[in-house]
Order: sequence, then structure tokens, then C-alpha cells
Amino acid sequence: MGFVNDMGGQGAAEYILLFGGVIVIAIVALLTYGNYFRSQSGINASSDMNSVRTTV
Repeated sequence: MGFVNDMGGQGAAEYILLFGGVIVIAIVALLTYGNYFRSQSGINASSDMNSVRTTV
């Protein structure tokens, strides 16, 4: 029953869960904002950035 009290792999498992969560958030952000950066959509990122630069 020594393996029940062994906590050696707990830190590694927590890091895996943490990095997995970050990766999931990054994928969701890419899927959400991906259309914004494509030129086929009605929104043009380059012209939007130029208009922001000129107004600032």
C-alpha cells in the first residue's frame, strides 16, 4: 500500500492539466478570432489597423 501514499506524480499531473487548459484556451481563441484575420470575411484586419493608427 506504499503507492497510495506516494505523491511523486501529483506535480507532473497538475502541470499537464495546466498546460492542457492553456492549449484548449488558445485553440478556442484561434477558432473564435480566426475569421477576423482571413481576407474572405467582411472584416479586413489590415484596413482596420491602418484606420486605428491614423486616428491615434
